[in-house]
Amino acid sequence: MAEAMHRSLRRSARGTAALALPFDLEALLAEWHALRAAMCRELPPAFTRDEWAYLIAFVDRSQLERVLAQAFGAAVGSDEAVDWVVRPRGRVAVWLPNNVSLLGPLLLVLLSLTGNAVDLKSGSSADDLTAAFLSFLRAQAGRGGELARLLDRVEHFSIGRDDPRQAGMAAAAQVRIVFGTHAAAEAIEALPHPIESCGFAFVERHSEAWIEAGAVDRATVDTLIKVFAIYGQAGCTSPRRVLLLGGDEAQARSLRDQLSLRWRRAVPRDAPLHLASANTMARQLAAAHGWDAVLVERHAAVLALGDLALPLIEEPMTLLLSWATPEAAAARLPADTQTIGYALAAREGRPRWWPALAPKAVKRLVPLAEMHHFGPVWDGWSYWLSCFEWLEVR
Repeated sequence: MAEAMHRSLRRSARGTAALALPFDLEALLAEWHALRAAMCRELPPAFTRDEWAYLIAFVDRSQLERVLAQAFGAAVGSDEAVDWVVRPRGRVAVWLPNNVSLLGPLLLVLLSLTGNAVDLKSGSSADDLTAAFLSFLRAQAGRGGELARLLDRVEHFSIGRDDPRQAGMAAAAQVRIVFGTHAAAEAIEALPHPIESCGFAFVERHSEAWIEAGAVDRATVDTLIKVFAIYGQAGCTSPRRVLLLGGDEAQARSLRDQLSLRWRRAVPRDAPLHLASANTMARQLAAAHGWDAVLVERHAAVLALGDLALPLIEEPMTLLLSWATPEAAAARLPADTQTIGYALAAREGRPRWWPALAPKAVKRLVPLAEMHHFGPVWDGWSYWLSCFEWLEVR
């Protein structure tokens, strides 16, 4: 029996689009929004409070409605002439990373809006927040509701890289989304897959924080610490290097001192013993390469101050600090840069130095606090829109 389709109309500059989805979109948005009450009452053990709070904000109806509005425009009445019919493209397969386990739950929410069946493979050596979130959702979703029906179309795998089920995922998917190393993405892309399917690879990236000298205050310092400490250099959107724009060495040193002084307040938890030990060696390594490096309290991180020309230090919890003009910073930007998080002295508006970045391969330029924010456009790819097919109507 053919699947029942629900239709809702939206209008953008491209024309009026009829979303033809196998669920009631309004009902699903309402269910996601209502779920926040249960989420506020219960924190699954697998999640930190920060991770859970981010998820609660992510399923807010206004947040999800914004995704739809950006893609298809505002909702309109049912008597509009239709220019496009937008329908689910087909099964979506996702390979999740080991280092950013929250991506699974976030993708699950976004992909629920596309109406496609979804296969999710968690990282084989990571905390499996996807399984924990699915378990919570299946316990909370009401029988007969849209969310429960969509969850029935989700398959979750926690399998090794050599498991033959990965080939099955690739063979059945119309859209492949891979987070991981270059080698992992190449291996998955080499698996047989439908000729008209498409793939998106989100591989290792470098990110930076660009802070104008006049923007350094306690709020900026605390934000920078929290944005870096959550993943360290392991996160592709974590700032590996901080550039103090328009500043000098003395001002950069002052920023480093403030970071060191505030670190324990901003991140009260202790670093695991093995990481604290590794940080001791990372400080010595940075010093050997010319950086003026210090350990913060209880060896939670290394703060290394130095000239922009010094070699990058790739250690999990080492944050590099330099000073530069925007043009000089852009000239030294690695080719694999993904995100630049900024803090402006004026506090409002957009960076006036964006022209320095126009020729560069940067994917995102966002406020410092939003470096990790996840959305339908990630790493420059509109992967979410590719989960739909567009039928032209004239």
